[in-house]
Amino acid sequence: MSILSSETQKQVEKAIVNEGIISPEDFRKLRKEAKDKSVPLFSLLVSGSHISNEQLTKTIAHVSKVPYVNLSQAQVDPAILSLLDQEIAERYMAVPLGEMQNRLVVAMLDADNVQAVDFLSNKIGRSLKVYAASEEGIRRILAQYKADLRKDVKSVIDTQIAQQQEEAEATSRSGNKRNIQTIVADSPISKALSAILDYAAKNGASDIHIEPLETELRIRARIDGVLKEVMSLPKSIEAPLVSRIKILSNLKIDEHRIPQDGQFTVKVGDNAIDLRIAISPVVWGEQVVIRLLDKSGTTLKLEKMGYYGRALRTIREGLKQPNGMILTSGPTGSGKSTSLYALIQEIKSETINIVTLEDPVEYKMDGINQIQVNTEVGLTFASGLRSILRQDPDCVMVGEIRDKETASLAVQAALTGHLVFSTLHTNSASGILPRLLDMDVEPFLIASTVHTVIGQRLVRRLYKPQPYLSNPTETAAIKATVGDLLPKTKEEMPKVAASLGYSSLPLSTDNAYTLFKGTQSNESADGYKGRMGLYEVFDVTEDIQQLIINRATSSQIQHAAQKNQGMITMRQDGYLKALAGLTTIKEVDRVAAADVGEASKDYSKDEEADTSEQEESKNKEPAKAA
Repeated sequence: MSILSSETQKQVEKAIVNEGIISPEDFRKLRKEAKDKSVPLFSLLVSGSHISNEQLTKTIAHVSKVPYVNLSQAQVDPAILSLLDQEIAERYMAVPLGEMQNRLVVAMLDADNVQAVDFLSNKIGRSLKVYAASEEGIRRILAQYKADLRKDVKSVIDTQIAQQQEEAEATSRSGNKRNIQTIVADSPISKALSAILDYAAKNGASDIHIEPLETELRIRARIDGVLKEVMSLPKSIEAPLVSRIKILSNLKIDEHRIPQDGQFTVKVGDNAIDLRIAISPVVWGEQVVIRLLDKSGTTLKLEKMGYYGRALRTIREGLKQPNGMILTSGPTGSGKSTSLYALIQEIKSETINIVTLEDPVEYKMDGINQIQVNTEVGLTFASGLRSILRQDPDCVMVGEIRDKETASLAVQAALTGHLVFSTLHTNSASGILPRLLDMDVEPFLIASTVHTVIGQRLVRRLYKPQPYLSNPTETAAIKATVGDLLPKTKEEMPKVAASLGYSSLPLSTDNAYTLFKGTQSNESADGYKGRMGLYEVFDVTEDIQQLIINRATSSQIQHAAQKNQGMITMRQDGYLKALAGLTTIKEVDRVAAADVGEASKDYSKDEEADTSEQEESKNKEPAKAA
């Protein structure tokens, strides 16, 4: 908010009252409150929600006779944004919006600052048409600045190649071998790495892949779960870039034969981002995969993560248990750790002692005792878990059950009165229980300790959904997947929808369904922005306990969970979310195409077929022997 003269402030106050935004009596009370608290009046009005920042900015602009623009829904062409450097835009809180009558339209927080306007006009080299805008609106446009990695790195690469050519010429003239150059923090390669990391952070990438090919170096980024090629660099950049990463990660720069793992932290804007480094030798050099752990944009609320209806109710019932195990499963990068943190957030209290054992500690939480696994000094999941059990915990979180010893200790912890959270790598929720059997945990121990099981995947979330009618193929897929879950009549729709966690649902008898697609813009990739979870959750009831004791398969367990508990599979959960406009059928099929739940629908028929085949083979055996 710009600094106003006393005369202008009086006029703005009068306008707020005259426009009926705040009554005269309330305004007098608020002015007195601001004076008593020694805070600016307008700041009190905005913080107390008496007036929005957008309304206040518009009123100030009207009084100051400056044109006003609302940027809450504005999208600016990247070519226009490129006319004003991002650093200058942030410093002066000014953003370019477009062109009008041969002048560049610029929105500013302090639109009547003549000196700032003159500077920007000279910097851009054009005359300006200036509008006033709120701070939120300007920051929203600033967020649309996307780091142009190719542009940022090009000058760096040119400098590096020029240096190498100079070194080669000097070497040929002197006849001496070139010494290994120390890669310092302000070297061109360091700047290139900073540009790559900055690009990844600003675009919300979870991973960066630096991959050596025969003649070039490929850079890819995983954004919203999908890998995309960002750029290719000259092969000559590979060695110094990998060496710089090794130096920052405290790894051996002269070791190229074996994999190495490390980590370091970078600061992008106001956020500190932890980086996990994995370097592996490949045919054409060394591949580097960098995982970015940024908790600033991560929500730890179960509802916002995508837990709805029965799944949410089942988890919250499981959290009420004083002991036992809650296990979550899924592939790497499916959000298992985030789910565990959300569970801890639900039960966190000053009355209970929560201890975690993680590799690595991804999110640092207040009030939680978090332990980092360090295999180099012998602190493994198993040894750490033994230590934790001597620290009087009420709740224990084990980052991952990787081996028999950890599995056995986790079960023992659950048996001795602790609530245990952990993860396993399986394809479905039902696969967790046979996986524990594979780790030589006794069936009766699994049956008596595990009480809630979660399977999950991540799908991309739609950005500004636009409705359309499903085609015959999509309609058939919806009926086959969730036809049994959807209401059959309008009368039962509210009850069914509420049970599943939605405000409304279509009828199973509809001939076509309203689906949604995302809006493509410079804020979204392919119409998606952000991710959410698909979940399947079930309780380990008596019938499932009996299946475990009988060493049943995962498909048998999942069939029982669906038939007896009404469990919704990940694929079904995804289709319901597609009908609600949160994602797309195509996106659900991408991550949950091989869902066990779909196969388990016809499990009883398959079982009968298997039995008849066995009987038939038995009848044939005597004839064959004869």
